[in-house]
Amino acid sequence: MRVVVTGAHGKVGRAAVQALQAAGHEVTATDVTRPVWERKEPGAPRYMQADLTDAGHAFAVARGAEAVVHAAAIPDPTQNPPHVVFQNNLMATFNMIEAAVRFGVSRFVNISSETVPGYFFPERPFLPDYAPVDEEHPVRPQDPYALSKHFGEQLMDAAVRRSDIRCVSLRPSWVQHEGNYERNLGPQVREGGEPGAGLWSYTDVYDLADAIVLAVGSDLPGHEVFYIAAPDNAGGHDFAAMVRRHFGDAIELRPLARTDASGLSCAKAHRMLGYAPKRSWRDYLDDDGRSRS
Repeated sequence: MRVVVTGAHGKVGRAAVQALQAAGHEVTATDVTRPVWERKEPGAPRYMQADLTDAGHAFAVARGAEAVVHAAAIPDPTQNPPHVVFQNNLMATFNMIEAAVRFGVSRFVNISSETVPGYFFPERPFLPDYAPVDEEHPVRPQDPYALSKHFGEQLMDAAVRRSDIRCVSLRPSWVQHEGNYERNLGPQVREGGEPGAGLWSYTDVYDLADAIVLAVGSDLPGHEVFYIAAPDNAGGHDFAAMVRRHFGDAIELRPLARTDASGLSCAKAHRMLGYAPKRSWRDYLDDDGRSRS
């Protein structure tokens, strides 16, 4: 398929481009960063610089595509003014899905976020109702990032109501790659770390890229939302024991697929997408949380 990948110079976008090309797709990469005015490296995808908050840019990028992977976004609400996060993320998503509908794109893969339920960056903190968290968990976002991602999922719902496009929204957990495992997850492995909002969950970027390839090739109708995470938690801890230790009975514990389970359930992605992650923090870190390289 002819696939457009937005946010192609980010960690998720780069991995998605590589995985899609390896799967045989013809990829056009786009981002706000400037292209390099040199001869392309062998096998490099076509690149277009675009600001997707501009509808004209989005339509130019989407023209001729058969599928869109929309990974472009400001990735958290803490390092930009709230209105910038919300406007950038929501309008880029709106413009891309609008262009996809108008051009008859058949598949749209929307990179959403595990933060959609709202308990990651709240001004009035609260805990998830239960764990592992799944797609049925109530959605109560407060911050501009989670709101923009929630509204992005609603844009997918609207698109399938008015056209034949098929949409998949992926909600990845905290995305890791070989360059940041030790910095991000090392403390949790070494010390049993504070849980944070994600309850020790994480996603390997290459497993996420594999899920994106599956979503592009899926024939699921309508719009489906899937959590994407590693099956284990950072540190390989006894998940139930850690939840009880840190939260007592404040979080309902639901059945676990394994003792060292993630804080997110990917059962739906396993069942409907065929998502089968192959990578773990153990591939990058030793039991002391130090890099194996």
